[in-house]
Amino acid sequence: MSPAPDQKPAPVRVRVRDRSREPERDRYLDLLRALAISCVVVGHWLITALTHRDGALAAPELLATVPWTQWLTLVFQIMPLFFLAGGCAAAGSWSRAQGRAWPWIRQRTVRLLLPTGVYAGLALLAVAVCAAVGVDPGLLAMVGWALAMQFWFLPVYLLITALTPALHAAHRRFGLAVPAVLALTAVAVDVTVLRADAPVLGSLNYVLVWAVAYQLGFCWADGLLTRHPALPWALALGGGLGFALLVAWGPFPVSLILVSTETVSNTDPPSVAMLAWVVAQCGLCVAIAPAARRLLRREWLWRVVRPVGRASMSVYLWHMVPVLAAAGLFYLTRLAPEPAIGSGAWWVLRLPWLAVLTVLLLALLAALTPLERALRALASRLRPEATVRFRPAFVLGFAAVVCALAVFARHGFAFDGRFPLLAAASFVTGLLLTCWPGPAPALEPPPEAEVVGA
Repeated sequence: MSPAPDQKPAPVRVRVRDRSREPERDRYLDLLRALAISCVVVGHWLITALTHRDGALAAPELLATVPWTQWLTLVFQIMPLFFLAGGCAAAGSWSRAQGRAWPWIRQRTVRLLLPTGVYAGLALLAVAVCAAVGVDPGLLAMVGWALAMQFWFLPVYLLITALTPALHAAHRRFGLAVPAVLALTAVAVDVTVLRADAPVLGSLNYVLVWAVAYQLGFCWADGLLTRHPALPWALALGGGLGFALLVAWGPFPVSLILVSTETVSNTDPPSVAMLAWVVAQCGLCVAIAPAARRLLRREWLWRVVRPVGRASMSVYLWHMVPVLAAAGLFYLTRLAPEPAIGSGAWWVLRLPWLAVLTVLLLALLAALTPLERALRALASRLRPEATVRFRPAFVLGFAAVVCALAVFARHGFAFDGRFPLLAAASFVTGLLLTCWPGPAPALEPPPEAEVVGA
């Protein structure tokens, strides 16, 4: 019905989003993420040793074959930085969410699971095809494990992300006491595991130890870690000294990566020694943050850091694919020389090995660019910010996908050379339940403006 002549339509007010009020991007956090991912990738590439004997491809364990290389893990195990940066960024993101926990958790879960789902789906498809055509089960198991070796991070980060509302609420009330309590609990768990051989209980430390770094990120974002300039340095020195003492006089090895010949591991599950290293790294990164931020004001340096940070998830997921490609191209064809592992010639050949893998990874990332665009479009269509209406389904899906990722991380994509049917079904089911789009809003505002009133 048309309005009467003396009536005017209700005004429509359009509020243009003021981007000047949006939080400025912290370049230092991007640097920490880029540095963490880069060190993981280079570390995995560096310790990957391949041989071709009697028509079979093998991958001897470098850290066990050449024990002194375990010291290199002190340089390349810097995943605490990723959790520290993640906690610092999540503190601001969660505060802006204004208490809308379910949409916030779903949004971050979808962003992590979509690229992971594509990678895992293609890897599982390749395993299924190889198993069907009769590829040697031993070779298939080795390849399946190599493709999933980096997956340990994903279930841990998903769980800590889901706990963010509770962790941040505790942080607002108790501050630095929260990471202290988490650390003490992790110590108690590790002592119990060492004395009573309780591996199931030890699994708690996957969350407790890495949550310490995440929680320190909250404290950093709120200024609790920088209120006293000496505090970050105290954490760095105390954590470093604690690690040294635990390795020198305790039962812990120096390696911060699992070594099959060691009876005690610092990572499976995370130990007290790993906890000390986490505290040391977090303290050092906070201490040098002002100087690093001044350096990052230089645009040429930021232009180097930014693309690595933006591609960090793709790099993390796909970085072992070039290793498999190089193994086929150079080792199965016997084009690559094979000096004794750990010899001088072997180390010299690590330089062209890293160069070849870098070129292959860059080519792979370029080929994946259209796929990444499609994933961003799909993420938008899935409405990750939508309200979670059927929460039991989301919780069930979340649990299923976390369990499946943990199984892949432990056993790879080809358990004993077979297709992991149960884990794959759990992963697909969980992916569908967590990423299924919420209800469409009645009226969606244009991307650059917000309609208020009608």
